[in-house]
Amino acid sequence: MKVSPLLSPPFNLEKAIAKVRAAENVWNSRNPERVALSYSEESIWRNRDRFIRGRAEIVKFLKEKWNREHDYRLIKELWAYSEHRIAVRFQYEWHDSDSQWFRSYGNELWEFDNQGLMLRREASINDVAIQTHHRRFLWPAPGNRPESHAGLGGVD
Repeated sequence: MKVSPLLSPPFNLEKAIAKVRAAENVWNSRNPERVALSYSEESIWRNRDRFIRGRAEIVKFLKEKWNREHDYRLIKELWAYSEHRIAVRFQYEWHDSDSQWFRSYGNELWEFDNQGLMLRREASINDVAIQTHHRRFLWPAPGNRPESHAGLGGVD
């Protein structure tokens, strides 16, 4: 898969911000096959306590995830970057099959190949149960966060 030069290393501030927003948008599609195309064929993940290798396992993992995590909406924010690496913090909201809402807080460390495909993703995530009226991510899902919707900024 060919990635736009704007989304490929080496990263500067503008390219890192664009890469993070592109990742947010593709995850908000909740389309496992589409998401997997952002990762190299040999991509390695650590997601919480799971270790995932390659696109086929990524697709399987995401299908399972989104069968559990209903009405998923995500915001990612750039934390730091270097030429081939990006660190992000993120929050996402979802509910389980009992309609209990959660906000998941986390950070990810990303490493890219020269074409802009992710080689490695390390994710640490914690879930906090929230009441429905405490939700903040209210745009239609699946779909991109509207440009007018605030990012994470200083939110807890």
